[in-house]
Amino acid sequence: IAVSQSGETFDTLAAVQEVKRKGGRVLGIVNVVGSTVARECGRGIYLHAGPEIAVVATKTFTSTVVALALLAIHLGRIRDLSTALGARLLKALEAMPEQVASILTQEQHIAALARELAKSSDAYFVGRAAGFPIAMEGALKLKEISYLHAEAYPASELKHGPLALISPQTPTVVVMPRDDLFTKNVSTIEEIRARSGPVYVVTQPGDALPVAAHGIIEVPKSEPELDALLLNIPLQ
Repeated sequence: IAVSQSGETFDTLAAVQEVKRKGGRVLGIVNVVGSTVARECGRGIYLHAGPEIAVVATKTFTSTVVALALLAIHLGRIRDLSTALGARLLKALEAMPEQVASILTQEQHIAALARELAKSSDAYFVGRAAGFPIAMEGALKLKEISYLHAEAYPASELKHGPLALISPQTPTVVVMPRDDLFTKNVSTIEEIRARSGPVYVVTQPGDALPVAAHGIIEVPKSEPELDALLLNIPLQ
């Protein structure tokens, strides 16, 4: 599977050509209709997300993850995914545009937190399980768009190095769904707060957090397999 937001990425094109040269088949997930990568793949999924106004891929990243989710459901139905389980995920995907719109209504709140983060020269993003790749996406976008230094770490690895760098001048963004690892993420926040580090939490509606945070952004709850999609939106 070749993923290309612009459709003209040289490295992606070279990889596709190499796979085909060795007899492999390539499926493209591309945003730009008729692009070089799309033509080289010859088959695949068009995102139709519209042009990216910023240099970084934001809506195309989100659309790519949705496309991969749809592809996974399709392949699952071909094999052994039950109709009920497939319908559960499809219903969640159908609800996602309205849920994303509800997150965007928090724009003023999110912008206020961003202004606080902008005062720092370093920031850390942490998450567990599916929250970790979302933390990496958040750190990447912060670096690309604002030129602030940002790094992402698995929350379980915080003690092995990054924790030593926490100070009142280094905020940490915690990706924190209300799942089975919620309690462990609370412990992570406690460790950061013990070193006077500012904490900003992206989570889901529920009981008040048992630890203090400088800022909280709540996103709607989806199915566990798709929660990461919504947790990503406020970070972008």
